Amino acid sequence: MSFPGSLFRSFACLLIACLTLTMAIAEDRETKVRNDRRDILADGSWYYNDLPAAMDAAKASGKPVLVIFRCIPCEACAQLDEKIIERDEAVRRVMQQYECARIVRMNGVDLAKFQFDYDQSFAAFLMNADGTIYGRYGTRSHQTEEERDVAIEGFAETLIKGLILHGLYPANKDSLVAKTTGDVPPVKSAEKFPHLRKRDFGEELDYEGNVVKSCIHCHQVGESYRVNYRFEGNPIPDKILFPYPHPKVLGLIMDPKTAATVEEATPGSAAAEAGMKAGDEILALNGQPILSMADIQWTLHHLQDEKQFDVTLLRDGKLQKLNFPLPKGWKRQGDISWRVTSWDLSRQVFGGMRLRDLEPEQRKELGLSDDQLGLLVRHVGKYGDHAVALKAGIKVGDVITSIAGIDENLNESNLLARLANETKRGQDAEVKLLRNGKAKSAAIRLQ
Repeated sequence: MSFPGSLFRSFACLLIACLTLTMAIAEDRETKVRNDRRDILADGSWYYNDLPAAMDAAKASGKPVLVIFRCIPCEACAQLDEKIIERDEAVRRVMQQYECARIVRMNGVDLAKFQFDYDQSFAAFLMNADGTIYGRYGTRSHQTEEERDVAIEGFAETLIKGLILHGLYPANKDSLVAKTTGDVPPVKSAEKFPHLRKRDFGEELDYEGNVVKSCIHCHQVGESYRVNYRFEGNPIPDKILFPYPHPKVLGLIMDPKTAATVEEATPGSAAAEAGMKAGDEILALNGQPILSMADIQWTLHHLQDEKQFDVTLLRDGKLQKLNFPLPKGWKRQGDISWRVTSWDLSRQVFGGMRLRDLEPEQRKELGLSDDQLGLLVRHVGKYGDHAVALKAGIKVGDVITSIAGIDENLNESNLLARLANETKRGQDAEVKLLRNGKAKSAAIRLQ
């Protein structure tokens, strides 16, 4: 078969353009990671990928330790990170009172010690040199927007509160046990997860070779927890599916420019019913000192079947204690669809599709009842294991009305969770859909 010369030249140009773009993206990531190391080492005020050195320095100086985990290629929280690196006026003085470590990979990191929301691209730990954790900082509830979750002013207040706890240490050590002791991880460090072990990750980054490919990202740790359950055929606990609940699921809207001050208790919410008010400064939850919104999330994350928790706060200059009742199923009110880890979960149970809610008028036009599932396909994966739905004939614009027999009116977040726990890896699942208003079906193999 022969092709016209003009067509061949057009195809060749397109191929070269695609390859050039791919190489540019890869080079850009490599450049970002390498430049970060170069610039931070030149700055001289950070221990770069060297936590033991920071701990040794803290033992010698008596200072607390600030450990920042940062995913360099990720854009989320880039503005906050830049202000910290440049020692913004808001944090310049207080950061001088910490030994500062910057960790830009999860390779070799102690997963028993450093537990946080692994969908973050920025997370900070305030610690004692003996490993006791004073607090955490870093919250995210949207793929791109960060201004409602983090702010340099709030980070500064958290650092100041960390210094206060450090000054009281070790007399306050008992109150910090729950902040320091997390869950027992299935492996000591990320590169030992079975499916990551296949990629031969080392404990350090390969700056002599392809540094980006040698890096285990934070989100890969979160994915690994889920994959472990999936491979073993076990249900994935809500604690893993809906990790680190954002306070807003309880109607607790925090002011990001403070350490832990309430901006609003949404009317009719659990927070409002508990008696929380705007201006309340949260000091402790269940006896744990609270330094940030991330600390609130840490406490909420570790609540299991509890029906309530205790709040110690400062209101109008007076210390108060409240009992905060928890509504049934409150953790599942959180949205996990923004999370990077949900892309891998969508590979497992959606065949690589990403979905979104239909507008009310769209549901009406399609004749969907109020209790009927109806999610619009907004993305279909094109490569590897993410292309299962594509190969089954599913297209962007289709409306999913049932997967594996689940046809209740759910959002993408809760459908992901249902399928993760009600299906098995290797199972064939029927997908019912509407295309241009006409009913069709397809079959995908779940992973």
